[in-house]
Amino acid sequence: MTRQDWVRWHDGYDEPGSSLKDRLDIVRRWAGTALDEGASRVVSLCAGQGRDLLPVLAAHPRRGQVRARLVELDERNAATARSAAPEGVEVVCGDAAVTDAYAGAVPADLVLACGIFGNITDDDIRRTVAILPQLCAPGAMVIWTRGRHEPDLVPVICEWFEGHGFERVAAEGEGTKYGVGVHRYAGPPVALEPGARMFTFVR
Repeated sequence: MTRQDWVRWHDGYDEPGSSLKDRLDIVRRWAGTALDEGASRVVSLCAGQGRDLLPVLAAHPRRGQVRARLVELDERNAATARSAAPEGVEVVCGDAAVTDAYAGAVPADLVLACGIFGNITDDDIRRTVAILPQLCAPGAMVIWTRGRHEPDLVPVICEWFEGHGFERVAAEGEGTKYGVGVHRYAGPPVALEPGARMFTFVR
């Protein structure tokens, strides 16, 4: 099996009308909403080049009040994100699947889990959803994505979130190739479990 080139994968963001570009626009809109609502601590899992968050944050009037940690395993993508990161953003080149990567940066008010659920097993999606409360402050917004190819797992993932203390805010992209889910954490604080693995990429 040929391994995915996660640098070239980002090229779809630059193609007008591509499903990846459309998905990006929705994720950015919701990230902006979270910042408008006062989010001050942000973590991004498998952040890639940071395109979900960095342009939104750089243009936001509250950017000086926000602290963010982006975690990305590919050194090339991490370097690109680091070069675009405004003050207050830390880009960590490391394994975003392990909870240790977020020590000192959580609980967060905004958690981005984009580009993950289409690259891991269903069991790992469930495991990740179950662990995400450890990254969330009460009231935190979680933005996640998953392709809407058949079988469309987006409605099921929504149910998994709602079974772990989250309330659905939105599930966008029905009838398209992409899905964007937005959930708000309504449960109590949960301590970060050191060394817990959420997922393993299968692509």
